[in-house]
Amino acid sequence: MTTPGDTAHTVLSVLRGAEQWLEKRGVEAPKRSAELLLGKVLGLSRLQLYLAHDRPLDVGERTALRTLVARRGDHEPVAYLLGSWSFRGLELEVSPAVLVPRPETEELVELALALAPTGGLVADLGTGSGAIAIALAVARPDLRVVAVDISKNALAVAASNVQRHGVQARVTLLHGSFWEAVPADAVFDLVVSNPPYIDPQRPDGLAADVKAHEPPLALFTAPGDVLSCYRAIVQGLPTKLRAGGWFCAETGLGASGPARELLAAQPFLTAVELRQDTAQLERFLLAQRV
Repeated sequence: MTTPGDTAHTVLSVLRGAEQWLEKRGVEAPKRSAELLLGKVLGLSRLQLYLAHDRPLDVGERTALRTLVARRGDHEPVAYLLGSWSFRGLELEVSPAVLVPRPETEELVELALALAPTGGLVADLGTGSGAIAIALAVARPDLRVVAVDISKNALAVAASNVQRHGVQARVTLLHGSFWEAVPADAVFDLVVSNPPYIDPQRPDGLAADVKAHEPPLALFTAPGDVLSCYRAIVQGLPTKLRAGGWFCAETGLGASGPARELLAAQPFLTAVELRQDTAQLERFLLAQRV
């Protein structure tokens, strides 16, 4: 396999070669991938790369880049290759144990911040990397967050991120499936979640690199039942969400309509709404506890 770096020796020529090679491999945003990967190898930001176009690369640097670019050419998510990803300006550790935090989830955090009362207690169900819980705690020092995940490997990543951002006094990590790990007497002012909502039998619109590399446990529902995770969460709301408190969750193609209907059918919920994200896709579920 011929990969970029075989004949190129400067930042600019290596970037161009990597971008062209990744484009031929059908990689999304090949230029950005090339920039991020070369930046990792050289320890430079994307801006610094462009201020160092004529900088030569030695053999070791070219070999390291060639390895990363080859993996990206196999559609491994660039975030996993970097080992971290930015979420609302917070650098978070990521690994194949967790989903890569996405811009639409940043929008979910904005909704949650607007709904969380001063001094509130928040539940983040299916926390993964801890992105939502940490973002809430950093933006609102008055909030306390209980973050739950069924994956011990995901919780290890979340614990590292909690420590990194110094919010361990206000973010509690629990191992379990949704409500099972939450103390029986806990009552929350806000419940937020980005649960699995993709039917593994119909992964419509799921990007190839996501399907191949991101954790199935965080992506897929029970076969043939896109509501399996929403149903598990909703079952706990009568006792776990205080009167007047809000539930907000992320959803997506194939699940948004049925999930809204599920919420609307609950007599203890009101103000049920399905909101669009900035791409005008039905993305966010909201409901208030009566």
